[in-house]
Amino acid sequence: SATIGALVALSIIALVLSLVRVEDVMLPPTVKYGLVLDAGSSHTSLFVYEWDSDKENDTGVVSQTLSCDVQGQGISSYANNPPEAGKSLRECLDKALQVIPAEKQRDVPAYLGATAGMRLLREQNSSATEQILAEVTKTMQEYPVAFKGARILTGEEEGAYGWITINYLLDSFTKYSPKAHAWLRPEAANIFGALDLGGASTQITFMPEGSVLSQKELTLYGYSYNIYTHSYLCYGQNEMLKRLAKELIVSLPSTRVHHPCYPKGYNETVSLSSFRASPCTDGSAPRLALGDSTVTLQGRGNASACLAALRRLFNFSACGQSQDCAFDGVYQPPLRGQFIAFSAFYYNFKFLNLTEGQPLAEVREAIEGLCTRSWEDLSSSYPTEDPKRLLTYCANANYILTLLLDAYKFNESTWNNIFFQMKAGGAEVGWTLGYMLNLTNMVPPEAPARLKGHGPSLWAAAITFIILTLVLGLAALLL
Repeated sequence: SATIGALVALSIIALVLSLVRVEDVMLPPTVKYGLVLDAGSSHTSLFVYEWDSDKENDTGVVSQTLSCDVQGQGISSYANNPPEAGKSLRECLDKALQVIPAEKQRDVPAYLGATAGMRLLREQNSSATEQILAEVTKTMQEYPVAFKGARILTGEEEGAYGWITINYLLDSFTKYSPKAHAWLRPEAANIFGALDLGGASTQITFMPEGSVLSQKELTLYGYSYNIYTHSYLCYGQNEMLKRLAKELIVSLPSTRVHHPCYPKGYNETVSLSSFRASPCTDGSAPRLALGDSTVTLQGRGNASACLAALRRLFNFSACGQSQDCAFDGVYQPPLRGQFIAFSAFYYNFKFLNLTEGQPLAEVREAIEGLCTRSWEDLSSSYPTEDPKRLLTYCANANYILTLLLDAYKFNESTWNNIFFQMKAGGAEVGWTLGYMLNLTNMVPPEAPARLKGHGPSLWAAAITFIILTLVLGLAALLL
């Protein structure tokens, strides 16, 4: 009788389950990884990102998992020894494999993007450029990742991807709503502009008011954005310092030249042939004398003279009376909104220990105070600071002021719209995250995996009913 009772119970349950509506059961999304190498002019950095396979409005929700700085200079410095460019990446690539599960590594898209340093090298030596890219490709292909290629980004791409990164990290595009259990676009989204200062170039990107010239359209999270972006090659801080030294040497031909931006008591001997290593100083007028003679640069620590010398690096007269022009005759619409200034903008102002919202007058005062300090004073006050970087802070800070105020047209009232920072939302600000976001947008969105089945509550009730039936059947048999 117990056996018969159990069979009857099972039959009843099977009949009930067959009549109940079948639901879609959502499986949890799988985690995907991406790897991007930022091959800048002065150094290379590796970033590992991860995101869930189900996407929000065709754009992956990406977070940073690893950041690794490659030892040595940028890959463009290996023009005379291209194989070393590939070898330099190995340490960081090994670290990347430690954070990516072994079973997922073969599916990880990996990219290397080179920026202004390689753009300059391509102008000067296209053969060496191709050899370097071939060597880094060879190294990347030895690792168990899906390497998609090494390429040189345009300046406009670099600016646009940096803009995407900033606004993604600051939730300007989309924000998770716990109440709605969904990602929603902020009603009054505060879209930030991006200011990037590297070693060889600088970029400005923002959303202008209305329709303007030189617009670039981007689509993210189902919405379109029209942005203005421009990159200035040879206006990165390293190339600026070379151009400044050349300008001082040419303006006063002598074996000893006063350098107003270097601290008092610091002397540096440079070879004239070193200026021919970069297109920024080799072909531009005025030209240096031929030969390999040397010149000694003597620091003077004069803030006002430093600022005047830096202004001569810009061609402001090329704009004429036009208000929609930055410098060198380059069109720029009126500034709009708030800006995040990162990379060298951030690191130089961090050294000055300036706080957010500090008045421009106090910023100028802090820079002037820095410039008047002697080399002995600076080197003893900052014993752990790299001496090569320490002696450039006066020039860099004055250059940033000139670039932001005179070139980009910020002023006393809009100065506080600039925020100097390098991180947001736990991730570093730069073009690589924006690049990865753009790449995830290119891949068709995956539909979350689904299985046909019954809800958990229904199965729990069925199992409970079976157990009770068997217990009652067994009790009846014993009685």
